Amino acid sequence: MVAFKIATYNVNSIRSRLHIIIPWLQKNRPDVFCMQETKVDDDKFPTVEFAEVGYHVVFKGEKQYNGVAVASLVEPDEVYFGLDDGGPRDGDRLIRGVFSDIPVINTYVPQGRDRESPHFEYKLQWFARLADSLEKSYARGSPLILCGDLNVAPETIDVHDPGRLLGHVCFTPEVWKAFALLKSWGLQDLFRKHHPGQSGHYTFFDYRVPRSVERGLGWRVDHILATPPLADRSLSCTIDMNPRRTERPSDHTILVAEFDIGVWMK
Repeated sequence: MVAFKIATYNVNSIRSRLHIIIPWLQKNRPDVFCMQETKVDDDKFPTVEFAEVGYHVVFKGEKQYNGVAVASLVEPDEVYFGLDDGGPRDGDRLIRGVFSDIPVINTYVPQGRDRESPHFEYKLQWFARLADSLEKSYARGSPLILCGDLNVAPETIDVHDPGRLLGHVCFTPEVWKAFALLKSWGLQDLFRKHHPGQSGHYTFFDYRVPRSVERGLGWRVDHILATPPLADRSLSCTIDMNPRRTERPSDHTILVAEFDIGVWMK
């Protein structure tokens, strides 16, 4: 078996989470580790800490807002930042490249703020632009992983209180439709592939909700999607709750997928 492991984590300020990230990388050794909301200028990104544990890292961000990064055991090829359709590039929201011979897109989709605001329309447009980028840059049915904080809980079982939360910018029919269109290009939700119909599995727990983790008051908004050549070879997709339970955590936790790519690599 030739194993490949990828993880995604909205760090909510990378310099505030190094006490979680570096030990997690040392223990779990993913081939690729995708991060969102790094919230740091490029000249202050903690590259040394990643290098000390054997990881290359590519990144783009700015102070206080957005920011994406990918750490990998093998130096990546063909790295690009942002969308290239003539609209706002948003290089601090998307990295795509080839990591350990696997094409990967790491993205932080806009949250949307309020359904009545221009930010929500921008979110819907962003999903459509991302779908167009897939069509333009990749062949349907070719190996590809798209992951990150996609800011959508796509099913009622992906939030703790669907009746009350319906209409939130991450849990509303317009966003479900946009997410479904993105997936229709040929992507499968790996967590649902391995955990069909199971409720109570979440990647985000709001800081503002008292004891949200202990009470199970979460959302599944972080995703790892893959095309059939990789989805068919996926061995697992799991949520690691330990990072959310540790001291000074992000409001998100880590989602991990593993593959046996031996047959495909041959």
